[in-house]
Amino acid sequence: MKAFEKLALLGTTTRKVWALTRPYFSSEEKWKARLLLAAIIALNLISVYMLVLMNDWNRVFYDALQEKNQAVFWSQLGRFTYLAFGLIVIAVYKFYLTQLLELRWRAWMTTHYLQRWLSGQAFYRMELARFSGQGTTPDNPDQRIQEDLGLFTSYSVSLTMGLLNAVVTLVSFVGILWALSGGFFFSVGGSNYELHGYMVWAAVGYCLVGSVITHFIGRPQIRLNFLQQRYEADFRHHMVRVREYSEAIALDKGEEVERGHLDRRFASVLDNFLKLLKARKNLIWFNTFFGQAAIIFPFIVAAPRYFSGAIQLGELMQISSAFGQVQDSLAWFIDNYSTLASWRATTDRLTSFEDSVAAQARAQRPEVHEGAGELAANDLTLALPDGKVLLSGLSLKVAPGESVLLKGPSGSGKSTLFRAFAGIWPFARGKVDVPADLMCIPQNPYFPDGPLRNALAYPEAAVRYSDEQLRRALDDAQLPQLAARLDDEDAWTQKLSGGERQRLALARVFLKQPSWVLADEATSALDEPAEQSLYERLAAMVRGKGGGLVSIAHRPALDAFHQRRLEIEPSPAGSAAAFRLRQASA
Repeated sequence: MKAFEKLALLGTTTRKVWALTRPYFSSEEKWKARLLLAAIIALNLISVYMLVLMNDWNRVFYDALQEKNQAVFWSQLGRFTYLAFGLIVIAVYKFYLTQLLELRWRAWMTTHYLQRWLSGQAFYRMELARFSGQGTTPDNPDQRIQEDLGLFTSYSVSLTMGLLNAVVTLVSFVGILWALSGGFFFSVGGSNYELHGYMVWAAVGYCLVGSVITHFIGRPQIRLNFLQQRYEADFRHHMVRVREYSEAIALDKGEEVERGHLDRRFASVLDNFLKLLKARKNLIWFNTFFGQAAIIFPFIVAAPRYFSGAIQLGELMQISSAFGQVQDSLAWFIDNYSTLASWRATTDRLTSFEDSVAAQARAQRPEVHEGAGELAANDLTLALPDGKVLLSGLSLKVAPGESVLLKGPSGSGKSTLFRAFAGIWPFARGKVDVPADLMCIPQNPYFPDGPLRNALAYPEAAVRYSDEQLRRALDDAQLPQLAARLDDEDAWTQKLSGGERQRLALARVFLKQPSWVLADEATSALDEPAEQSLYERLAAMVRGKGGGLVSIAHRPALDAFHQRRLEIEPSPAGSAAAFRLRQASA
């Protein structure tokens, strides 16, 4: 039963590798990829042929030494020169073309995976899915794209070409070794027997035993390699979070707590690495013994024929060389076991990432119609990632020229409704109509690192706006002190205060002049005079564009800038949803 399970596992792994490999070699770059692969295969075949010639050189050269034939000796040294030069040229170009194929393949896969990860808000939905408890969601997708793709392409090319080389070498040298072996005579029960090609059978038996022992010793590495990559990524990810939230952690004096979190994560890294180190040490013990024994093994087996005078020194050395090539080919599994374990772990990680992206593409989501003339929801049901229903059967409409204020207690689903109107919340059913010229202002706006002009124009290119437009937007948002810093590069999300970040987000709105605006606590960090002044400008801009304004806010002072007020309140006991939406006059 275990044998069948292992065969099934091998088949599953092969299918996974093929599913990850096929897209590139069927893509728009398929001919370049296939030509590179064909060239690498050709160089591998030529290198094996050169080894066959080198094997024959061994016989002639060592026979010349035994016979003290000086003319043949110098002739074979000349032959060795061009054989060695040919092998050097082949090795250099095989390395170069292999690296070039790996580079092109990784570049294509990285572009492909980034496109899929960033399409349809898959990156956002995957993070939300981690809390849904439905299925498995890969940890650290950034590592899958940045590190695992490089490892997968490198392992795939090197292992595939290595296996091809081993098979071709085996086919090429097994005939040579068979012919050189002669017969092995032995008696059993008074009967004499002859084993033809006994050196081949000795090599097969030697490597078969070694492969079985290698698998028994090395198989724990598969799981340990998978865990090592995960623990390393978790440790790195938490350090990035400490850097991103450095100010909040410093204000809370949370250094010791974060040090504890980091210590625990690094302890997992070290603990798993020590287990992996012990597993590798055990395998190296055996591999080293296996490799050293392989040097002397063919001489021991062929010695009786040499000392009997059946073969000369040249043939003995040729037998040793051929045996070494056959043994190396048959020992491919033994020599590459650790790499195979890492390759399988990397393949599993990429496959889980691929499955998660595909699952997000298939996931049920609300029917969103972009380009509508109004903002509306029809029979909309909103839930949390854990399945808890917040609002059910919601229908509302915001017509052009209207301004609506949404209020309610914390956790009642205000921001969730905001995300649904923006068309990004996946845990929803129903229909949402979204105007084409809609711009959202989240509670925590994002600004890319780099020049301030890029942060202000994001996600559009800053070259679309003149310096005068950019400075006027900053002035309108009460950020005149930044007007002279358009070309300054910084990490603006960390550099600016909470109030400055909110004003910069409003400056982005004033720059782009959208007709419709969704604002989620967009001025919560501002003082009331600044808040009222900026909201007055925001409301006037929307009215002038003939659009609409929907705000989420708690401060009563903002009521004056909205025509309608919607309040989310707890539903009566026994209701299908935790909250309901009630309309009240502003």
